[in-house]
Amino acid sequence: MMTTTMNPADPHAGRPMLRGGAPLESARGAMIMVHGRGGDAAGMMGLARELDRAEWAYLAPQAAGNTWYPYGFMSPIAQNEPGITSGMNAISRAIAEAEDAGIPAERIVLLGFSQGACLATEFAARHARRYGGVAALSGGVIGPDSTPRDYAGSFDGTPVFLGCSDVDGHIPAARVRESAEIMRRLGGEVDLRLYPGMGHTINLDEVEAVRAIMDAATRA
Repeated sequence: MMTTTMNPADPHAGRPMLRGGAPLESARGAMIMVHGRGGDAAGMMGLARELDRAEWAYLAPQAAGNTWYPYGFMSPIAQNEPGITSGMNAISRAIAEAEDAGIPAERIVLLGFSQGACLATEFAARHARRYGGVAALSGGVIGPDSTPRDYAGSFDGTPVFLGCSDVDGHIPAARVRESAEIMRRLGGEVDLRLYPGMGHTINLDEVEAVRAIMDAATRA
């Protein structure tokens, strides 16, 4: 049986990339879907079916051991390396695959849930440009409160959706608000929604908000 050897310096390299929806060559848009801690790429494909946009291609990278980085997202960044950088490399590979198939960044949406939302949000902030959209479902930028946020680049009007419970035990509402402000400073059109008393989950309102971003990206 063939096994994959993990590279300690890039632990998520060589992990599977699940693909669903329309073939990239004929898709109207592409969504990069980043799973949470303990989740997997297959679970994100379940969310893709809920989004109900069959003309889109969906690419979901898989983390080694189902975890992108070992500690909480507000821990010192160095403690969560090389997982953070390796996870961002996985996102970069997914974006490159979509672009190589002819889908421009303006029709690529980055979406993550929980730990995957934190990774996707931090990736987007570090690589700000005009995307089809960014959707962080229960997540925010990575690092302690003292982390410098001197990101370069510009979202140039990219729609950014941040949805989270106001009492999420994993994601403080203050960090979600801070992330929204960072995205605004980078030129994103930010839609922040904090849901009173919700659990650490995804609700229908968030699904509908993501659908609206997808529809707008393919109308452009």
